[in-house]
Amino acid sequence: MRSGGASQLSSDVIVVGTGLIGLSAAAALSDRRLKVMLIGDQRPGAASAAAAGMLAPSVERAPGPAHAFGIAARDRYPSYVEYLYDRTDIAVPLNRRGILQIALSQKGIKGLRKSALPTTQWLDANELHRLEPALPHALGAMFNADDGAVDNVALLAALEKLCGESRLIERRDEGVQQVHPRTDSCEVITDSAGSFSGRHVVIAAGAWSGEISGAAYARAVEPARGQLVSYSSVPLRHVAYGPRGYVVPRGDVTIGGSTMENVGFDSSTTADGLRKVRTAAEEICPVLSSAKVTQAWAGLRPVTPDMLPIIGADPHHPSLIYACGHSRNGVLMAPLTGDIIADLVTESPLSHDLYQFRPDRF
Repeated sequence: MRSGGASQLSSDVIVVGTGLIGLSAAAALSDRRLKVMLIGDQRPGAASAAAAGMLAPSVERAPGPAHAFGIAARDRYPSYVEYLYDRTDIAVPLNRRGILQIALSQKGIKGLRKSALPTTQWLDANELHRLEPALPHALGAMFNADDGAVDNVALLAALEKLCGESRLIERRDEGVQQVHPRTDSCEVITDSAGSFSGRHVVIAAGAWSGEISGAAYARAVEPARGQLVSYSSVPLRHVAYGPRGYVVPRGDVTIGGSTMENVGFDSSTTADGLRKVRTAAEEICPVLSSAKVTQAWAGLRPVTPDMLPIIGADPHHPSLIYACGHSRNGVLMAPLTGDIIADLVTESPLSHDLYQFRPDRF
């Protein structure tokens, strides 16, 4: 393995992080014919594999231009899963049937109507029951067309295969301790004290981004635990949100989630957390209460104070680029973030307003 220092570049770009954001960035950069070093290790609670895979910009919507970015990220998926299938022969299941926000009370109806987007449609109880017979207790629902979910586990597998087979991507399975940005390059120091340098370094280490010394603006990223369960029954076709959680049909299971806990890097599950998740899921779809819980797990979301990602170059060190802190929307934004990182590195025109994501906003 070739090692580089300040005077010898190891790669054109070093991507720190091997989750969905890092893999998407590495794939996009290699498509631009750049030599990429992908550095990262597997850590308990990494969000990419643990997520429910929702594509819900209409529900978990952001203010200002960030909302348009979320919609564009969702709409990037159909062509992206085709691209992955063409390159890897892995079919990534994509659910774009729409997301239901169900109302269980008159107060719930009022709240949903008040916050509705012009693109959403109200379904009364009869319309909802015809669409989803397993929701007979609901008074109606707001329908968000084109939102849905992707199988993030299959997505991760496809991206890992694509990056693993690319001649332009070299992978190192270890963590990164420090980065040292310079005028026209950036050095990376790994856990084993290896030193590598690239013209650019991309920080995409998920919840651990803020632990990397020298990546000053990633310090705003902190872990937030989300606990989830899976049920052996699939009574719904649509992703559904309720007052306290959500359920996501995926293959032969239904995923229920999720908590939002500030417990540091603890990715264990708790009896209280799982009870809350099950209560929320079974409140949405009561027939799940008689289904077997097949699995319970937790993931660590990389959250920022405003719940928006950090995307862009370090204003003092342009060789250092951030792609972290995606909070609840890492799966949603991964493919489009990869495209944007490739545009930033190659100094191509940007098709999206990144002002709300600027690294120095905190």
